[in-house]
Amino acid sequence: MNYEINRNGKRGIELLHDPSLNKSTAYTEAERQALGLVGLVPDVTESEDLQLRRVMQQLGHKNTDLDRYIYLINLLDHDETLFFRTIMSDPARFLPIVYDPTIGEACLKFGYIFRNPRGMYVSIERRGQVKKILQNWPVKDVRVICVTDGGRILGLGDLGANGMGIPIGKLQLYTATAGVPPTGLLPIYLDAGTNNEQYLHDPLYLGLRKTRPSTEELYSFVDEFVDAVQEVFPKCCIHFEDWTGVDAVHLLERYRNKVSCYNDDVQGTAGITLAGMINATKLKGTQLKDEKYLFLGAGSAAIGLANLLCTALVAQGMTLEDAQSRVSMFDINGLLEPTRTDLVDFQKPYAHSHPPTKDFVAAIESIKPTTIIGVSTVGGAFTQQVVETMSQLNDRPVIMALSNPTEHAECTPEQAYTWSKGKAIYAAGVQFPPVHLNGQTFLPGQANNFYIFPAVGLAIYATAAKRVSDEMFIEAAAAVADQVPEDLLKQGLIYPPQSNILETEIKTAIRVAKLVFDSGLARVDRPANIDAFIRQHVYKPEYKTLV
Repeated sequence: MNYEINRNGKRGIELLHDPSLNKSTAYTEAERQALGLVGLVPDVTESEDLQLRRVMQQLGHKNTDLDRYIYLINLLDHDETLFFRTIMSDPARFLPIVYDPTIGEACLKFGYIFRNPRGMYVSIERRGQVKKILQNWPVKDVRVICVTDGGRILGLGDLGANGMGIPIGKLQLYTATAGVPPTGLLPIYLDAGTNNEQYLHDPLYLGLRKTRPSTEELYSFVDEFVDAVQEVFPKCCIHFEDWTGVDAVHLLERYRNKVSCYNDDVQGTAGITLAGMINATKLKGTQLKDEKYLFLGAGSAAIGLANLLCTALVAQGMTLEDAQSRVSMFDINGLLEPTRTDLVDFQKPYAHSHPPTKDFVAAIESIKPTTIIGVSTVGGAFTQQVVETMSQLNDRPVIMALSNPTEHAECTPEQAYTWSKGKAIYAAGVQFPPVHLNGQTFLPGQANNFYIFPAVGLAIYATAAKRVSDEMFIEAAAAVADQVPEDLLKQGLIYPPQSNILETEIKTAIRVAKLVFDSGLARVDRPANIDAFIRQHVYKPEYKTLV
C-alpha cells in the first residue's frame, strides 16, 4: 500500500523524539505502517481524550505543584500537543502550576530539576558570534522571542541562568491562553553572569560563573543581540522579561522606536492593572481622571504602570502634567519628592513637592489616594493600619497587592476585606480563593499579566506588527475590562474568570489587531474580517495527520 509521507521526512525513532510531531499512542495504523513505527509504539490507536485521562491520573499521584510542574515539562519534552491539550483543558487549574506561583519555586531549583535544554542560551563570552548562534535555531520564522538576563526574577532577585524558567513559562502562556502557535516562539537567556554568590559556588548552576558586567558592556551585548534578531528573524517581536528595574526601563526606551519589542514587566503589568482600575471605577461610579494613585514601590513595574495610566488619561483629555500629578510613589527610602538625591531619571516626573517622609501611613493621610498599588515585593506591607486608613478616607478604597509569588503579596484578600469591613475593591498578583465575610462572598481578582501579553502577542503574531505601542496595551486593558460579567463585577471581581481565558484573549487580540491596522503598524494587508483573520491564526492542540 502506498502512503503520502509527512513532509519533513522524519520517521521511526526520530519522529518519536520530535515533541512537535510525536503522537505517542495516537498514531493510526496507516501512520505506523508508513513511518516505520510498528513495534516502536503500543499496537493501539488512542484518542486525545483517552491520553488526557491518563495524564490526569498520573498527575493525581503527584504530591506537590512542583512535582506536577516537573511532570508537565517532561510531557512537553515528549509530546507538545498533549501538553497544550492538558493545560488548555482546565486553565484555572493548570496555569498556577506551569506559571505563578509554582514557577518561582521552579526557578529557584532550576539547576536541580533541569532535564532537557529548551530555547537558547547566549553567553556574553561569545560576543561577535550572536547572529551565528541564533542561526542554529531550527525554526527560521520565529515571531516572538522572550528574553531575560535573569537580573530580577519575579520578587526573587538575581537568579542568573535559573531565570530561564521564566521565558520558557511565559511563551507557554502565549499558546495556552491565547492560542499563539508554539513553533514561532523562542525563549532565550542572555547570560551576562550573576551577582548571586550562592549560584556562583553551586556546582549544579547552569550559567556563566562570573559577576555581572558594567551597564555599558551589558547594553553593548544586548545591542548585538537585537541587531542579530532583525537579520535572522525579521518578523520577530522581542519580549523583554525580568530585567532589573533600571535596565528594563532604559532598554525599552533604547529600542521601542526602532524595532518590534516590548517589556512585559513595564507594559504588561501596566495593562492588566489598568484593566482593574477601569473596572474599579465602574464599581465606584467614577472615572480614571477622578482617582488619585499611590504606589508602594517605584521600580520598573510602578513606572510602567504610571506611564501607561498617564498616556490613557491624556487620551481622555488631561494634560500630561495633570495626569502625572495624580500619581505619587513611595519606595524603600520614603516618598518620592524633589529633595531626594537618589532618584533616577524616569522616577522624577512622579516626585511632587511634599515634606519628606518615610511613613507610608502618614503619606496616605497627607496625599489622600483613592487607590494604593503594591509593587514592592514586600509581603505584608499593606498592614491593618494602612487598610484602615484607606477605608477612613474612601467609601470604596482600591487595594491592589500585586507582588508575587504569594508570600510577597502586600496583603491577602481576607485581610483587605476584613480590615476595610467589606469596603475594599481588591486584586492581587496571584490567585486567591473567594472570601466569605459577614454573609457576603467576595471574589478577589488576579491582576495577572497573562490576560494581556499573550493577547497582544497573538495580535502581533498575526499582523507582524513592526512596532509595539503603549496604545496597544491600553486597548488590551479596555478589552479585558469589558469582558467581566456584571454579576461577577458586583461581587468585586474586576478581571474575567480564567476558565474561559482563551476566548477572552482572542477577543482582546481582535481589538488590538484592529488598532495595529488603524495605526499603520501592520506588515500584512488589512483583511476584510479582522475577527476571522485572528481566529484563523489560533493554535489548536490537535495532532497533525502525518500520512
